[in-house]
Amino acid sequence: MNHCNILIEIPSAVALQPEFEPLVKEARAVLRAGLGALLDSVYLYGSVSRGDAQPGQSDLDLTLVLTRPLSPQERESLEYMRLQLQERYPVASKIDFDLGLRDEVLHPGNVNSWGYWLKHECRCIDGTDLALQFSAFQPSAAIARAVNEGYSQTLADYAHRISAANSHEEMRRLQKEAARKLVRATNVLRPESDSYWPRTLEDHAAYFSGLYPDMAPPMAFFLKQARAPEAQAMVFIEKLARFTQWMLHQPAPRIAEGSVRARLGLSR
Repeated sequence: MNHCNILIEIPSAVALQPEFEPLVKEARAVLRAGLGALLDSVYLYGSVSRGDAQPGQSDLDLTLVLTRPLSPQERESLEYMRLQLQERYPVASKIDFDLGLRDEVLHPGNVNSWGYWLKHECRCIDGTDLALQFSAFQPSAAIARAVNEGYSQTLADYAHRISAANSHEEMRRLQKEAARKLVRATNVLRPESDSYWPRTLEDHAAYFSGLYPDMAPPMAFFLKQARAPEAQAMVFIEKLARFTQWMLHQPAPRIAEGSVRARLGLSR
């Protein structure tokens, strides 16, 4: 197999689910009206973008590319917009805004992070699509590391927030988010030479478990929590810390290209 010819798939833009169309439309209008020239472009990602969101259970995830940093007052105004949208549209369990600056997005040093993110994980719903500035990417450990940079600190922050949660609902939501982050972050341990690229949580779990069979049981635990969290908070936090520490002490595996895929029956 010629690794150089393998490109990561660019997801097709599927029609929005009718339940989420009004929310996406209003979010786009509210952000454009509220931010004006500050807003370069808006991108939809996650389950709503893929068309497999669950009304009342799935988040609305938006990446906002800005022309300059927000002032404290502007940041407060943006948070107010987010909370108002969240209150008016319970079809989304939560609304998240991820922020970036146009100069950062287009900086050559961020091509493996921002470039990959916009090209392969997002769809532009407002403004000029910056993803068009990038060609499709080849699978690489460098992209996995760039996209998941700082994952250990992010997971540690989740553990703190879970222990300090003010409600059962908040605790479960945070556990779900942390589990999803962990499952996807395991891609940093991918072999340098492998051309397979996991897309779904199940892909990531199966791929990781093929690389590290002894870690398949804890991975199964976190995959379950990523779908329907039910573990006690302290149990979850303990397992999260143990898994994260294990990851930090693992060198990236170096195996013959395709061996994991063949064992698991995976395609590229």
